[in-house]
Amino acid sequence: MSALAPGLHLVHKPVGPSSHAVVEDLREPGSPKLCHGGALDPFASGLLLVLAGDATRMFPFLHGVPKLYDTEIVWGTETDNDDPGGDVVAEGDPTNLTPAILTAALAKYVGWHDQVPPVTSNKRVEGERAYVRVQRGETVVLPACSVYLHSATWLRHDLPRRSFLRVEVAGGFYVRSLARELGRELGCRAHLGTLHRRSIGPWSDPGPGRGTRTQGEGLLPWCASRKVTTEERDILLAEGSVPRGTLKPAPWPLPDGFPAPPVRLMYEGRMVAIAPDADPLVPDAVFRKGL
Repeated sequence: MSALAPGLHLVHKPVGPSSHAVVEDLREPGSPKLCHGGALDPFASGLLLVLAGDATRMFPFLHGVPKLYDTEIVWGTETDNDDPGGDVVAEGDPTNLTPAILTAALAKYVGWHDQVPPVTSNKRVEGERAYVRVQRGETVVLPACSVYLHSATWLRHDLPRRSFLRVEVAGGFYVRSLARELGRELGCRAHLGTLHRRSIGPWSDPGPGRGTRTQGEGLLPWCASRKVTTEERDILLAEGSVPRGTLKPAPWPLPDGFPAPPVRLMYEGRMVAIAPDADPLVPDAVFRKGL
C-alpha cells in the first residue's frame, strides 16, 4: 500500500479494531501526518474520516455537521459502558413495550437536550480520556452536556428483545447514551447491540475494502466559498485577512438546527484557508500548499 496523499479519505471501519488502530494500519513509510475525523467505538462500524497532511487542520470544522447512524437497541439489560462489550449492571422487564410506546418516548429526545456521556467515552477528565481512567479502575462521573438530535426513526422492532433505530445527530451526541436513557425512562433498561455510521454530511460509508479521497471543492461542501486572487492568497498565507466580498453558496447546505458554517477560501480550485463568516475574513486555518 502506498502512503496516503494529503487530503480527506473516506474509509470503512469494520467491527473490532479501534479507530486509532484503523488509522495506524493506513500509516506507511513516508506517510504525512494522519488522524481520524471523529472516532467510532470498537464495536461499531461504518464511515471513518481519515485526514492526511495539512488536512488534519480541518478536524475542528467537522464537528458540527450531521452524522447518520443505524443502531440496534437491546431491551432488558443495561451495561456499564452502554454497549455489548460491557458488564450487565441492571435489568428490567421489556414485555410491555409496544411500537406506539417507543415512538412517544423517542420523540422527547428530538432537538436539544442534556445528555450524560458514557463513562468509557473520549470525553476528557482533567486532561485525560475518561475511558483510560475507567480502564485503570477509577470511578468516573461525567457531567451532562447539551447535544442535538436532528431526527430519529424506528426502522423495525423485534419486541420485546430489540428494536432498530436510525438517528441523525450533531457532533458530541452519544447514541449509546440515548439507548441508556430510553431504557431507564421506560423502566426496562437497554444498551446498544450494534452501531453503524452511514454518513457524515454528504459523505457515505464506502463499504468494506473501499475508500475514496476528497480534495478541492469536495472538502467541507456545507460551507460557502470565496475565490481569492494570487495577491489575496499570499496575504492569507502571511496570516492576514481579506474582504468578505461575494460568496458562492454552499453546494450541500446544512439542515436547520446545525451551527452556521465558516467560509472556504479557494485559490485555483484548492482550499487555502477557512474563516468565520464575517467581514473581513480572518482565517482560523491556513493550508499553505492548498487542499
